[in-house]
Amino acid sequence: MSMIGDLLSFGMRIYSYLIIIYILMSWFPNARESSFGQMIGSIVEPYLEPFRRMIPSLGMIDISPIIAIVALNFATYGVEALFS
Repeated sequence: MSMIGDLLSFGMRIYSYLIIIYILMSWFPNARESSFGQMIGSIVEPYLEPFRRMIPSLGMIDISPIIAIVALNFATYGVEALFS
């Protein structure tokens, strides 16, 4: 049973890294429009969308990905506690 928890925890960590990569891609022109950016966007955007609806942006700054990463980290800690 611990192996399932380890796999879930690892997958959640990888997903949080993908979110960070997607955020950093917004700093570079046309990075999100590349095929790599579109692939990451198709993976990450469904998770980020509910957070964007709940949390308004502060001018040009969108803090919803930060809240999404924090929520994902809490879920990861929960999975680790549940399976340890």
